Amino acid sequence: MSLVITVSRPFLSGVKHNALLSTAYLARTLKTSASAQMVAEVVAPSLTRKPVQKKAPQYKTFAIYRWDPDYPSAKPHLQPYEIDLNACGPMVLDALIKIKNEQDATLTFRRSCREGICGSCAMNIDGVNTLACLCKIDRNASKSKIYPLPHMYIVKDIVPDMTHFYKQYKSIEPYLKKKTEHKEGNRENLQSIADRKKLDGLYECILCACCSTACPSYWWNSDEYLGPAVLMQAYRWMADTRDDFAHERREALQNPFSVYRCHTIMNCTRTCPKGLNPGKAIAQIKKDMALD
Repeated sequence: MSLVITVSRPFLSGVKHNALLSTAYLARTLKTSASAQMVAEVVAPSLTRKPVQKKAPQYKTFAIYRWDPDYPSAKPHLQPYEIDLNACGPMVLDALIKIKNEQDATLTFRRSCREGICGSCAMNIDGVNTLACLCKIDRNASKSKIYPLPHMYIVKDIVPDMTHFYKQYKSIEPYLKKKTEHKEGNRENLQSIADRKKLDGLYECILCACCSTACPSYWWNSDEYLGPAVLMQAYRWMADTRDDFAHERREALQNPFSVYRCHTIMNCTRTCPKGLNPGKAIAQIKKDMALD
């Protein structure tokens, strides 16, 4: 024999009614969630049930050149930083960013595109001038040394002063120059495919200055010798068939220092992070100047 008790809604207080509704909703939600979880486990088994096996830390020391102009009496020095390579990106620039973000916010360096396009992060890494964003970390070596580009004035830490380098670049007038004005409606400078190919290996230069600062002739004569990077840019405009001032550009270089301080040591070609050949461009300038 069962007993059924019926309670009408008016006899329930507002609090008790809300409590019953909340309990019923919670039970329905838990039931639905449990069912959904069971279906999810059948369709896609959990990937996090077993703990993820983490790699053992692999520590590497980066000895970085430090100098602060706010403390001119303090001598430049190499400051060591230790990081876990398994918690860092593959490039040297990743390590520098990790050090600045997590260990020493005062560390100063240039960087921008991280794709080898802007040339901002040029520096000397383990004795080689290169771009930090394109230089892979040597995981087999326990220590790496990072310096600014050699034989340049330093702004701070591994940031060189590029003022003189850019003034030299400006001096070659790196833009298209025409002797005749274009007529209205005929503004395009047409060029054949064969003539366009003459610029391959020249226009890709990103002016990172790795080649110029690796050149001993530029170290000793940078006040007058233009250096591999600027001379290759100069030849880029000499070789462009759309430019009408190739002869005048070569005339401006007719002096003992601007070009002829190059002794074909070829450090420039060996160190170029873009795989270009500034030495070949300089040799071509010399050849054309001899034939003028």
